[in-house]
Amino acid sequence: MTRLHDLHDQEGQSPWLDNLKRSWLLDGELARWVERGVRGVTSNPSIFQKAIEGSPEYDTQFGSLIAEGRPLEEAYWELVVQDIADALAVLRPVYDASDGIDGFVSVEVSPALAHDGPGTALAARALHERLAAPNLYVKIPGTAACLDAIRQMIAEGRSINVTLLFSVERYDQVIEAYLSGLEELVASGADRDRIAATSSVASFFVSRVDTEVDRRLEALGTDEARALVGQAAVANAKLAYQLFLERFSGPRWEALAAAGARVQRPLWASTSTKNPSFPDTLYIDALIGPDTVNTIPDATLDAFVDHGRVARTVDADLDAAREIGPRLAALGIDLAEVTALLEREGVAAFGKSFDELLAALGTKADELRAEG
Repeated sequence: MTRLHDLHDQEGQSPWLDNLKRSWLLDGELARWVERGVRGVTSNPSIFQKAIEGSPEYDTQFGSLIAEGRPLEEAYWELVVQDIADALAVLRPVYDASDGIDGFVSVEVSPALAHDGPGTALAARALHERLAAPNLYVKIPGTAACLDAIRQMIAEGRSINVTLLFSVERYDQVIEAYLSGLEELVASGADRDRIAATSSVASFFVSRVDTEVDRRLEALGTDEARALVGQAAVANAKLAYQLFLERFSGPRWEALAAAGARVQRPLWASTSTKNPSFPDTLYIDALIGPDTVNTIPDATLDAFVDHGRVARTVDADLDAAREIGPRLAALGIDLAEVTALLEREGVAAFGKSFDELLAALGTKADELRAEG
């Protein structure tokens, strides 16, 4: 047993692994992470860029695809789908043992669709049908353009990981999309098992908020500004958790729960510390609580297993958390403007990773053709 088991068994939080590469599937490393207490896996275009460019395990399959004349983007998705399918098999026992609460593997739609709601819905549906596994989460960005796609997928009984959430206000819109989708699913006559199997998490990004806010605080350079360094991200996430508790209670939610629906758990993402002066487990230690997920890069998972603290913290010091926004505003830092910027940058970063990977695959394909 490790601290990862304690995190789940004692505090109701599910630790997931925010990384995936083929070597881990071939040598059993992913299975060993599961034995250590990992209960799910998340991926994104940046993760696949590093995995595919950084290891030779993809070369044989990619070479075969190019020899068949497959277009580059189609070849990319073949590589990704293979990894996701294999990871789904590794995590399926966790899904079964948890009655469908954990054991999920997430794959993201093309970042080019972040502002194309109908295109996102088509892509998400295609991935669900292609992989056809109950423990698959298709990741849809929580942009304004994709809110209706989220509702539509839930209404169809398809499980979704809503990603790139930075603001409590946008998170509220995502919860509304989830609840509305569930109400449509119930109204369609879906049975209790199908409703219970329609699952979602809302990926609320953490450390990037501190990175941007702290940059602005350091630029101000006052004692008052420096006193707020490293506080915005955790406070923002704690307020998101309070919204979660509020929205998943009361008559509307109780009616859905009676039909078999499950809460859309908050998932803390971007939880490695970017500032070396911060504790390396800061964004795990400070956001522990029931009905939450934390998806964590492997190096930070190792650190938490070694010296993390298992204790409920996600609703501690709420008054102080509520004061952070007004205190930042008094210094001229608008948290709403910061989170809107981070959403735009997040979409752009995933798009850049996707484009760079396709370019690298194009170079590799040219080399293979030249050799042939």
